[in-house]
Amino acid sequence: MSNTGKIGVLLVNLGTPDSTATGDVRKYLREFLMDGRVIDFPLVPRWMLVNLIIAPFRAPKSAAEYRKLWTDRGSPLLFHTEDLRDKLIKKLDPKKYVVQMAMRYQNPSIEKGLEALNKEKVRKIIVLPLFPQYASATNGSVIDRVMEIARGWQIIPEISFISNFVEHPLFLKAWQELGEDMMKKQEYDRYLFSYHGLPERQIRKGSVDGHCKLGSCCEAYVKSNQFCYRAQCFHTTRLVADKLGLPKEKVVTCFQSRLGNDPWVKPYTEDMIKELAAQGVKKVLVFSPAFVADCLETTVEVGEEYKEQFEELGGEHWDLVPSLNSNDTWVDCVKELVESRA
Repeated sequence: MSNTGKIGVLLVNLGTPDSTATGDVRKYLREFLMDGRVIDFPLVPRWMLVNLIIAPFRAPKSAAEYRKLWTDRGSPLLFHTEDLRDKLIKKLDPKKYVVQMAMRYQNPSIEKGLEALNKEKVRKIIVLPLFPQYASATNGSVIDRVMEIARGWQIIPEISFISNFVEHPLFLKAWQELGEDMMKKQEYDRYLFSYHGLPERQIRKGSVDGHCKLGSCCEAYVKSNQFCYRAQCFHTTRLVADKLGLPKEKVVTCFQSRLGNDPWVKPYTEDMIKELAAQGVKKVLVFSPAFVADCLETTVEVGEEYKEQFEELGGEHWDLVPSLNSNDTWVDCVKELVESRA
């Protein structure tokens, strides 16, 4: 082991408001949506859209949604990430590693996380954005922000980024364990994998040599689409479904959380709910493998709003597999991801 310093580890999740107060939610939305990798418009129209339209009108509604999932410990996304960090610290050699966590938006900030690692005089920093599938708006944004901060330092240690981990065996095993726990209690007609959506234009921007057609090209995960978010999502579904032994004809991949009127990646989860109900499907088990911690998009959007829609259309069971949170197998996965870059 090197005697010149420890290795710093920075776990980064998306972010959460500091509280459910409308002002805090508005502040969070402004920071999040002003990121040019999230809303990829030029600065002036993006500023007008976010600050004059989206944040003022969306904040009160979003605040009410956050109140549905807030607990005594605060935001689930925040405390599940804290729990992951704490378990990881116990798994890693304290003589070799120092671990911090951060949120891309709001608190604790990436800047504070990096400052804490700098104070430890680490010789290397491993940054793990907690987004399994690479997208410019998530992983790319984290990498961008870390580089923006680091370029202001006089001394920049070696920095390593983990861009995605959809194929890691322990990531898949963790989802297998959680899925099997649910499947022991109930039989299901369909298994729906719902991922966070992205505008189609962002997928096209990242297409290699025009490979992306936003269609059947995602049926295979190859060199040309290895960083295509949609292709990675379909690949994740196939891998998890295979681990669980799910029949292909009962597995569905779709995308949620649209914003605005531009076309987003399809199929849409809302449309799939209607299709399943029209087919007479009564029992659905839902996975959300784009999220490693329970949050607004899983607990409220998938777990409550989509459930209500499905039941209104005649469905009987709409069950959500919990996120990885601080599942022990998931912690082991993060440990292996970190150690592979040490």
